Amino acid sequence: MATFLYNLGRLAFRRRHFVALIWVALLTLAGVGAASAPAAGTTSFSIPGTEAQKAFDLLEQRFPGASADGATGRIVFKAPDGQKMTDADNKATVAKTVKELGGGTEVVSVTDPFTTNAVSKDGSVAYTSVKYEVPGMELADSTRESLEAAGDDARAAGLTVDVGGDALEAGAEPGAAGEIVGIAIAAVVLVITLGSIVAAGLPLLTAIIGVGIGVSTITVLAKALDLGDTTSTLALMIGLAVGIDYALFIVSRYRNELAEGRDREEAAGRATGTAGSAVVFAGLTVVIALAGLAVVNVPMLTKMGLAAAGTVVIAVLIALTMIPAMLGYAGRKIRPAGEKRRKASDAATTEKQTTSQKQIKPNMGTRWASFVIRRPVAVLVLGVVGLGAIALPATQLELGLPDDGSQPTSTTQRRAYDTLSEGFGPGFNGPLMIVVDAKDSDDPTAAFGDVADGIKGLKDVVTVTPPATNKAGDTATITVIPNSKPSSTQTEDLVHAIRDKGSDFKAETDAEVLVTGTTAMNIDFSQKLNDALVPYLALVVGLAFLLLIVVFRSILVPLKAALGFLLSVLAALGAVVAVFQWGWFSGLIGVEETGPIMSMMPIFMVGVVFGLAMDYEVFLVTRMREAYVHGETPSQAVVTGFRHSARVVVAAAIIMMAVFGGFISSGESMIKMIGFGLAIAVFFDAFVVRMAIVPAVLALLGKKAWWLPKWLDRALPNVDVEGEGLRAHDDPAKGSGSDEDRELVRV
Repeated sequence: MATFLYNLGRLAFRRRHFVALIWVALLTLAGVGAASAPAAGTTSFSIPGTEAQKAFDLLEQRFPGASADGATGRIVFKAPDGQKMTDADNKATVAKTVKELGGGTEVVSVTDPFTTNAVSKDGSVAYTSVKYEVPGMELADSTRESLEAAGDDARAAGLTVDVGGDALEAGAEPGAAGEIVGIAIAAVVLVITLGSIVAAGLPLLTAIIGVGIGVSTITVLAKALDLGDTTSTLALMIGLAVGIDYALFIVSRYRNELAEGRDREEAAGRATGTAGSAVVFAGLTVVIALAGLAVVNVPMLTKMGLAAAGTVVIAVLIALTMIPAMLGYAGRKIRPAGEKRRKASDAATTEKQTTSQKQIKPNMGTRWASFVIRRPVAVLVLGVVGLGAIALPATQLELGLPDDGSQPTSTTQRRAYDTLSEGFGPGFNGPLMIVVDAKDSDDPTAAFGDVADGIKGLKDVVTVTPPATNKAGDTATITVIPNSKPSSTQTEDLVHAIRDKGSDFKAETDAEVLVTGTTAMNIDFSQKLNDALVPYLALVVGLAFLLLIVVFRSILVPLKAALGFLLSVLAALGAVVAVFQWGWFSGLIGVEETGPIMSMMPIFMVGVVFGLAMDYEVFLVTRMREAYVHGETPSQAVVTGFRHSARVVVAAAIIMMAVFGGFISSGESMIKMIGFGLAIAVFFDAFVVRMAIVPAVLALLGKKAWWLPKWLDRALPNVDVEGEGLRAHDDPAKGSGSDEDRELVRV
């Protein structure tokens, strides 16, 4: 592996014009394709294997054209103090709004609140419901804009008007402020780490090119593969993260190779052969984590994962080819790392000797590593106990999906939600739809009545509407209004209670009872993700464990890496629960409403953080492995790894924390939660696990850390990540370079 990448790096360096032309051509081709691609249109959302999805599919068959899973919008009207919605002027104003809504595209029906009993008992609140043909995630932007503007005339007439419902769920897109802040901080960190604006610009430039190609390709394929905006967003976030990281690793190693006295082409080849090998295997772990989302069996998540994995592959290829090419263009503008080093003619001789730690000028990395090696037990216990304590809240994790009740109080969705809760009760915002399939029943009408009567007797039920049957008379829908808000555990218990009672209904009436609706769909989605978390962890961690055995040729080092990752993820989940579910320190980051954790959060965090954590693990420990293979003692190898890699790993972690942390300021609770969770997870993994627990464990294990059974050593392929095969290129004549390059080294 190292030799192949070494030759690839040198080839890209020499043929930099050709390499740059290829990537620019690919970017141009992808950009032109994205610009001319047909509009993606709407995207479908389904959760195969769940009862809610089964009910939706049944409704499409038995109620053709009814759009059972179509979005619902609610225009909520509140009369001024001293007035009622039933006053003549207010009724006329509402009637005008209803008429305007009925003429919109994608609209199936609009209700009149005065004929459907949609007025509160005190007469102060009324609402009209708008039913659409497609789910909220599939609505056109123009439809949402029309819905939001529908109440303008009513507001002008003196009514308080707000808009809610799932029709607006996908309407607000996060701005670019988070990405801009993250990139700005990344640029500053890169300049400090790499020592020049030119060197810092290379990771940013190549990362942007890679993301441009990846996102443009997704845009081209969006219509054919039914890809949504969230797919591009995830690809953008992951592509920027790994693109900057991988380029940073190679450029940093290139500067170290220059400092060792090698000419620029040789340094580019060695940087690609060593750091590039770490990039390849780190990239593979990210691809495994993202592609593994397919085990959840949610088509939307599978597409998101595969698209983001494709962007990671592009980032790896760019790092291995375009970075060496750009290093050739940069020339003398990128200087060697550190102060003046020994001359190139002495480099080969000194490398063959075992360098003691006293001969190396210590930096922050070596000082920290030496401290950990002197006190490994104390550092290990403190790190594990600390993360374990932070992880304790994760034992009380409650999963759910955000609704309008979790929106900031400044939004129209939240105001509509609160107004409806005040006028009709908290459960009104999360009605349950009961689908009764009585096709096999002798008396369907009686079966429908029995089901409705049976549900009325359940706990936490406020209202049960009369059954509404289809034309054939064999299927009916019943709407149930719970007493609790949609995201509460009481509503979830009610859904399970109705489903448990379904077996009794089946035995008594031969009718099948299914619970669906937005609230039930959210519950099923959360349960499906929760059930898939353990298989997903087993698949991702298991495959990565095998891959790391090949990389490090060790059993204990990959095991330590996997266990450390689990510890950091659990601690991050504990922090998320403490802040967003319990409300601890929530005011510091602007959390206005606590509640269940977004159901996608744990599995999403596992996939993203696992990939980034293995990036740091591979880059840091590979350098230790390289030093150990070249003759250093286990303790010396740990210090050497930190001397060369700690600065870069810290810089990469700070960049990722900045990118993710930029989203904490978002007004959307879901985005805020993702930003906080990923930022704190990177902090725990990089600074506690990789920088403290890893060296402590390696110091305690000593040579045992690198033990591998002989039979397994013979069976595994020799990928040579540490660059042992590059010793054949240590001839000074091959690395002497031109007079210009030797002058560069002396400078």
